[in-house]
Amino acid sequence: MTSFDAFASLAARRRTSLLMDANRPVETALIEQLCDVAAWAPNHKRTWPWRFASFTGDGRRRLGETMADDMVDADFGDEVKQAKTRHKYLRAPAALVVGCRPHPNETLHLENRDAVAAAIQNLLLGATALGLASFWSTPALTRPPRVLELCGFDPEDRAIAVIYLGWPDGECAAPARPAISISHIN
Repeated sequence: MTSFDAFASLAARRRTSLLMDANRPVETALIEQLCDVAAWAPNHKRTWPWRFASFTGDGRRRLGETMADDMVDADFGDEVKQAKTRHKYLRAPAALVVGCRPHPNETLHLENRDAVAAAIQNLLLGATALGLASFWSTPALTRPPRVLELCGFDPEDRAIAVIYLGWPDGECAAPARPAISISHIN
C-alpha cells in the first residue's frame, strides 16, 4: 500500500507545465489508464458524469480548428485568440478533452461538475505518477457544439477541461502556497 508520505510527495510534485517534448508520443494505453483512474473519483449519486476524448497526431489540429470555428460562431474572442486556438493543441503530443454530463436537478448538476473536477485531479496525479507532464486548460467555450460532436459527446454535455499530456522537457518550480487556515470546532 502507498504511504501517506508517498502520496503527499506525489501531490506536491504535480505541476501544471507545458514543458513537454512535442515529438515524443503518449501511448494510447497510458491515456486509457489515466481515464480509468479518473473514473474512481467520488460521485455522490453514481451518475458517472465524466466524458473523455483523446486527440493525438492530426486530431489535435482538428480539435483546434473545430474549437476556433465554434468560437467564431459564438462571437467569442477576437481574431488573435481564435487564431491561437487553431494551433495551441499542437503544443503537446496529446490533448484530452474532459466533458461532463449535465443533470436537470441543479444540485446534481453541480455535484456532477464537482465529480468531474475530482476525476481530473485523479488523472493529473496519475500522469505525475507515470512521469508525464500535464496542463489543465479551461476550454474557450463550455458548450462548443462542433467540438462536442467531434468528441462523441452528447449536445447537452459540457466541456470542462482540455488536458495537455506529454513527456517532460524541463522542470517547473513549485509555486509558493499560502498557509492554509483550518477552523477546528469542538
